Amino acid sequence: MAGRRTKARTANDDDRLLLPARFEAFFARRGWTPRAHQLALVKHAEAGEDVLLIAPTGAGKTLAGFLPTLIDLDRPRNRRSLHTLYLSPLKALATDVARNLEIPINEMNLAVRAETRTGDTSMSKRQRQRRDPPDILLTTPEQLALLLASADARHFFANLKRVVIDELHSLAASKRGDLLSLDLARLRTIAPQMRTTGLSATVRDPDELRRWLVSQPALAHLVNAPPGAKPDISILDTTEHLPWSGHTTRHAIAEVYGLIKQAHMSLVFVNTRALAEFAFAELWRINEEKLPIALHHGSLDVGQRRRVEAAMAEGRLRAVVCTSTLDLGIDWGDVDLVINLGAPKGASRLLQRIGRANHRLDEPSRAILVPSNRFEVLECRAAVDAAYAGEQDTAIARSGALDVLCQHILGMACAEPFFADELFREVTSAEPYRNLIREDFDAAVAFVAHGGYALASYERFAKIKQQKDGSWRIANGRVAQTYRMNVGTIVEADMLKVRLVRGAASERGAAYTGPLRRGGRVLGQIEEYFLETLAPNDTFLFGGEILALQGIVEDEALVSRARAEAPKIPSYDGGKFPLSTHLAARVRHMVANPKQWHELPEPVAEWLGLQAQRSALPPSGHLLVETFPRGNRFHLVAYPFEGRLAHQTLGMLLTRRMERAGLKPLGFVANDYAIGVWGAEDIAARIKAKRVSLASLFSEDMLGDDLEAWLLESSLMKRSFRNCAIISGMIERNFPGREKTGRQITVSTDLIYDVLRRHEPDHILLRATRQDAALGLLDLPRIAAMLSRVRGRIMHKALDHVSPLAVPILLEIGREAVYGEAREAILAEASAALAREAAEE
Repeated sequence: MAGRRTKARTANDDDRLLLPARFEAFFARRGWTPRAHQLALVKHAEAGEDVLLIAPTGAGKTLAGFLPTLIDLDRPRNRRSLHTLYLSPLKALATDVARNLEIPINEMNLAVRAETRTGDTSMSKRQRQRRDPPDILLTTPEQLALLLASADARHFFANLKRVVIDELHSLAASKRGDLLSLDLARLRTIAPQMRTTGLSATVRDPDELRRWLVSQPALAHLVNAPPGAKPDISILDTTEHLPWSGHTTRHAIAEVYGLIKQAHMSLVFVNTRALAEFAFAELWRINEEKLPIALHHGSLDVGQRRRVEAAMAEGRLRAVVCTSTLDLGIDWGDVDLVINLGAPKGASRLLQRIGRANHRLDEPSRAILVPSNRFEVLECRAAVDAAYAGEQDTAIARSGALDVLCQHILGMACAEPFFADELFREVTSAEPYRNLIREDFDAAVAFVAHGGYALASYERFAKIKQQKDGSWRIANGRVAQTYRMNVGTIVEADMLKVRLVRGAASERGAAYTGPLRRGGRVLGQIEEYFLETLAPNDTFLFGGEILALQGIVEDEALVSRARAEAPKIPSYDGGKFPLSTHLAARVRHMVANPKQWHELPEPVAEWLGLQAQRSALPPSGHLLVETFPRGNRFHLVAYPFEGRLAHQTLGMLLTRRMERAGLKPLGFVANDYAIGVWGAEDIAARIKAKRVSLASLFSEDMLGDDLEAWLLESSLMKRSFRNCAIISGMIERNFPGREKTGRQITVSTDLIYDVLRRHEPDHILLRATRQDAALGLLDLPRIAAMLSRVRGRIMHKALDHVSPLAVPILLEIGREAVYGEAREAILAEASAALAREAAEE
């Protein structure tokens, strides 16, 4: 967490005077020189100013955040109380920072107590912390919301001096950030002397974060650390056949294993938990040298994750296969190689992951990207170019979510009665809610009070009530208890715990056939819908082991260890990243410019060249649409390069239009780069006869009535409403002895959704649902920008057969659910056949 020995610019003598003698001695003993940005944060703290620090990994960013706190705590104090609150987006990061913070505290013999408080902290420790707060509390946004909803919140935070928010960019761009911004507004009310410090390594627009950190309208001060050494990033030039499609990267697993053997310590990043399980299993399958390789993702048991983190910190592992759970800030000082399986989907994400290697400002971090298919080679190349250019694609600016506002209002009522005028002023001081109108705020209060007028007759929705003096308070103690068990904005898919059943057979590796006995070790959790696809004794991969399902009892899947040649891989709804707008633009530009192809592997350059001969490559501002017959179907393939999420929405709307035009679409598939539609009518002939036009099919007005009609018919809005209902507090997932299953919640929210649509279509939760769907589930702004960009620039190529560029999207159609090498063989056979067809004159 501290600075390293470096030739970087140091502070001048006047700045050095900011450090007390024992701190100067601490730096000297370690051979460090205080960096200018570390001393700048001390100076801003001494002046009582809020500040944002933007610094590369390895620049001592975390020590810079804590240095003012440690200096201030070293001064004589009248009484002990909570001085500094450190907020982390990840429990693992808070734990790691706490471990590293003990180093300067112990070495300087400071009378400072630092403790963590996360969802893993015992209840007894949490209660003791409230009675006897530490000097520094390292925690998460959810725990802060819980603390602020307590009756003793004013007393607990009364003397708070500083809030340090780590990896600020990752929080501010989400609903977690909305809730945190509201909680910071409350902290500023309780402790007016409190100042905020934001730490960020990757940010596109610093002013967005500078506004977010402080009461509006204002800007926090900005400190920019000098850039570190340029990273060493390369793309694996595989000696194996580069697949046309697929996302497993199976073809390169042996080469990845070779890279791990050559490195001292590696982090192998993947984009989904399912791929993490697959890659880990494949690496162990060929791990003849028995290298210590571990697995880390969010569904594994917390104890297992902590053991992996500790082993990594102690240098006992050669590699960890991981997801975004290790994207942020953890100081793995001995990691010398980052391997990214698949495309990173964003330049900022790539830089964030690269930052996990080395942690030395003056030495380059080394990373190797391993594309899964030919399109991903283009995306990886675009990401590397963007990283070297220092470009960022992190999205920050957003309007505060209304369902989050409802949750916050209830939390404030749990702490103490509030007056609406005062709370409105406080809420609108938070940057995401600065433009909130009073009408919407009052609607949120009314929702918490009775659910809205369509639900006002149901007592279960009455959470707060107004007193004679006009203030609002909670209706009863049960409301506060329920709120505390459901706080937060992360809505997980319905999960079941995975528990290893006891019995001798499970230890021998055979499927357990005895009576089901609960009480074994919990291995983690898996999404319910995947487990429901399994029959008893079906096998699957989890945590690097092959397990056999023995049965489901209440909220647990009971499993035993087993042996199997073809275990299934759990599929997870979360963890899928969209292709960033910035990278998509770079990919379009690369495809359109043959002069850039020399940077690509020979098979990919030849593939693009063949596409130019057989069909066309669109200029970067155009949309290429190909039509061709194949078998007894007619295909339309379009190449927007806008990401899977936008393409799925576009495919839904496009097929509706094609249906109305009599083109009889039978289905569609989408990936990050293209949309493929197949149907029973000759699309090219209809276009040639001018009975239909591509301009009308891809017209911007599809986001009007077409979208509304589709949303009314789809289940997507109900799913989005379900999440908003949980976040707002309308539906409680957890209450002692009455936890609700996913099915119960779905039934409840579906019924409420239908009632509100009929009787209160402008209900605040329906508005929150539409906002969520437009931005998070449908990517409507991106589709609108694309349709506007290609207006009058649609290129149509009527072909006799599939084009080279269309081969990957056609391989998505009817992909067979076969595990392992059989699946790869089927894809390879289909790829070869399509490739031969695409190369025909």
